[in-house]
Amino acid sequence: MILCAADKISKSWSYSPVLSELSLEILENERIGLVGPNGCGKTTLLSLLAGTDTPDTGSIYYKKGLRVAALAQTPDFGPDKTAGDVLAEAFAELLDMRNRLSALEQEMADPDRAEQAMKAYGPLLDAFTDKGGYEMETALSRVAEGLGIRWLLEQPFHALSGGERTKVGLGHILLLKPELLLLDEPTNHLDLFAVEWLEKYLQDYDGSVLIVSHDRYFLDRVVTKIMDLEGGTADSYSGNYSYFLKEKERRLLAEFDSYQEQQKKIKKMEEAIKRLRIWAAQADNPKMFKRAAAMQKALDRIDKMEKPTLERKSMSLSFEMSERSGKDVVVMEGVGTSFGNKRLFREIDLHIRFRDSVAIVGENGSGKSTLLRMIARGLEPDEGTVKLGSAVKVGYLEQQDLFPNGEQTIIDAIREAASMDEAEARHMLAKFLFYGASVFRKVKSLSGGEKMRLRLAQLMQRDVNFLVLDEPTNHLDIDAREALEETLAAFRGTLLCVSHDRYFLNKLFPVTLWLEDGRLTRYNGKYDEARSKREERRTTDQASDRKTGKVWKMSEKRAADVESQELLEREIEVMECRLAVLEAAMEQEDDTAKLQALYAERSALDVERDLLYERLARL
Repeated sequence: MILCAADKISKSWSYSPVLSELSLEILENERIGLVGPNGCGKTTLLSLLAGTDTPDTGSIYYKKGLRVAALAQTPDFGPDKTAGDVLAEAFAELLDMRNRLSALEQEMADPDRAEQAMKAYGPLLDAFTDKGGYEMETALSRVAEGLGIRWLLEQPFHALSGGERTKVGLGHILLLKPELLLLDEPTNHLDLFAVEWLEKYLQDYDGSVLIVSHDRYFLDRVVTKIMDLEGGTADSYSGNYSYFLKEKERRLLAEFDSYQEQQKKIKKMEEAIKRLRIWAAQADNPKMFKRAAAMQKALDRIDKMEKPTLERKSMSLSFEMSERSGKDVVVMEGVGTSFGNKRLFREIDLHIRFRDSVAIVGENGSGKSTLLRMIARGLEPDEGTVKLGSAVKVGYLEQQDLFPNGEQTIIDAIREAASMDEAEARHMLAKFLFYGASVFRKVKSLSGGEKMRLRLAQLMQRDVNFLVLDEPTNHLDIDAREALEETLAAFRGTLLCVSHDRYFLNKLFPVTLWLEDGRLTRYNGKYDEARSKREERRTTDQASDRKTGKVWKMSEKRAADVESQELLEREIEVMECRLAVLEAAMEQEDDTAKLQALYAERSALDVERDLLYERLARL
């Protein structure tokens, strides 16, 4: 069944066309990836489908009663709500029903109102149960845990960072469970574990999903259809992203062959018309003139194909290295540090040599960016030493505060990085897709992808032999990511990178450092191999502990987990006792109103018990 259909919709911004007579259909239970270069209209299309904007021409049709929800890039839920309140808003209808049930339970205790209250109570309780009322807490807990936002639930939403707001907003719409889910870059700001959780969630999602993403690995694992948006129209491909790449290349080559064949035919007809006219003039032959005119009409009627674009313009990157560093690039010994009362890491040893390509992965908040700042900015650790080798020239790409001076123009920013005249600066910026008058735009007006391109342009002007990159693919479209990958693969110096882009990690970094529980573990292998080795190691360690009965010294986190487990087990024992007492009371109760109240109490305790068991299983 068709959930949503767009019929020849067009949209322009400032008289510049973005979408042009675009048509598409979204069917039940589809997983669609929407791809295309930055600025092609992907976010605009999502806004139109979500109903937050309207097309200039054309129409959008929805299945009757269709529930649609979209992930806003900068969600806002007002100044008074906590992050937990924002997630709970997804259950507004169920919460109203629960409050009404509580009110009816009070009324059932009043003999004068009991009969009427009981009549209303039964159907309402059935509806509450059918709609998942007793699974609210479990669902909220699952999403908060999966996205890594449990620790944010008590925080005021307005005080959260942009990335944290996006994660909470994502949790909110996942809990809404609409029939059509529209996601714009959902993996931004998520760590690797949360991205992998989201993949599984969307694979099992009971509804249709349209996703804008530049994460190729994510698209491969989630979507079964690709819509390629370019030039204002969309072409569909049945398959994941890898299939789309191969099929698009095949279609383009076939289209180019057809274009060339048509050009040959047109050229032959033009030459024939030209000869006929010459012969007609020489022989003064009206019939030949007529034949030439007839052929010209036939040529004019041909629907001429546009020449296919086999390659889109992309960034032109290259990092120059005039002098290599010494053999040892970074040496860290016994490094530890804290952030406020939180211990980030301790006793970290790290040795990076010339021409190594090393990736650091780990959960958000584990201290990855802090490690990079110690190496690239000289941030002092609380303990241990950090030393750079001889002749090391660092090029550092930070994740935050790329341009503190938002009033600066693009051309001024590039000229600040390297001394050059305006003509040279324009030529340089064109390599990064900044053309014409756009070079005079202020930095504060740039999108995330444009800021990253400009920062890379600045970095390219510096003579470096050690690149330290913190989430370099953030906000870049797929073409820009591929250009960056090719450039880094050709770099003759040393690379150290933090990233959550698994495609990028698997392509470039043969050494993976895993930062978790305050420790840094080295795996010789790219991300997928390192992840497999990590799981094998954890399984082996657990089996060894069980077999030998050996008690290992616990980390602070593990000790806290054990304490939490013991508390949960005691809570479950108390809950089981309460449920047993209720069961016994229900067996002996004859009064219908009291029995209904006991049943409602037991149902609520059942849900609480299931939630406790789920938390215990996770520990």
